[in-house]
Amino acid sequence: MVLSREDAKRVLARMGIKKTELPWMFSTDPVAEALGAQPGDVVMIIRESPTAGRSVSYRLVISG
Repeated sequence: MVLSREDAKRVLARMGIKKTELPWMFSTDPVAEALGAQPGDVVMIIRESPTAGRSVSYRLVISG
């Protein structure tokens, strides 16, 4: 899911980091393309696992 600018600001403030400190995802990544994510967008990734439960991570979309 691509976060709105307001949601991204809220998440980054809660985490106490800058957008540039997030792990990267290239705009040419199949997932980024499927979501329509553009460079500068913050993407939320939710993974379900039988051992870890639910894991949420964030990526900064960059050109590439």
